Amino acid sequence: MEIRTLKYFLAIAQEESFSKAGDNVLFVTQPTLSRQMQELEEELGVKLFYRKGKRTLLTEEGLRFRKRAEEILELVDKTESELKSAADEEIAGDIYIGAGETDGMRLIIRAICDVQIRYPKIRFHLFSGNAQDVMEKLDRGLLDFGLLIDPIDRAKYDFLNLPDRDIWGILMRKDHPLAQKSRVCAKDILHLPLITSAQLERTNWFSGWLGKSLDSLNIIASYNLIFNAALMVDEGLGCALTLDKLTYTGENSHLCFKPLSPKCESGLVFVWKKNPVFSRQAKVFLEALQEILSEEFQR
Repeated sequence: MEIRTLKYFLAIAQEESFSKAGDNVLFVTQPTLSRQMQELEEELGVKLFYRKGKRTLLTEEGLRFRKRAEEILELVDKTESELKSAADEEIAGDIYIGAGETDGMRLIIRAICDVQIRYPKIRFHLFSGNAQDVMEKLDRGLLDFGLLIDPIDRAKYDFLNLPDRDIWGILMRKDHPLAQKSRVCAKDILHLPLITSAQLERTNWFSGWLGKSLDSLNIIASYNLIFNAALMVDEGLGCALTLDKLTYTGENSHLCFKPLSPKCESGLVFVWKKNPVFSRQAKVFLEALQEILSEEFQR
């Protein structure tokens, strides 16, 4: 399987047409594309395309292969960029960081600012997602680093613990009956229409705090990133279990955040694959972050 073939496949998937992909993107003839895709299907042993009217669409197998093809080409581009930057005398190149939504990202951004001042040709690329999304990209080499919210499996990675801890609580409208309380306890949320992180169902830490199974809660929706969940809360759908400082709750907001009682906190961990072969720019960044964290822990 050649890189060129993957590019052909993705162009056809994007244009939904062999002829448009050949004429407008790849500048190769339709027979060439058809032959390449036929050979690819034979190599994989599956059908990747089907016709619907004038459109060429992906089969279920084609959709799965599309994701893998995109990841392969992304990794190829990342590798080429690293090798080219290694040949330059000046430190330059790309750094890819994945992160969950947390105010602890400020420390990472401080390190980014420090590195950018000293090495302006280093470019940073941030990917936002939950722990599963970030770890999957880390494991496949698509990210250099990840900022994760505990609990996570530390055995898979080298890591730095961050001094900050995130506080869990309930995001609600200011006109909600519970908004008058300073904190929210387990009995307060048992019957609330609750919007929770999709990741919550794959861990057991919250059921430990609750003292009950998650099945005892009235979970009406789940979210991956908090922005849309905050919109659901604002529209009155329910209350969201989330971390502090991720949603604006100031004077002009309809929303407020109430921490859980007893206090429920999560640590933050900055991770990378074990035994890494770091690019020069990644080494520079990690050293800058370590220096910042050392200063923070000494305060």
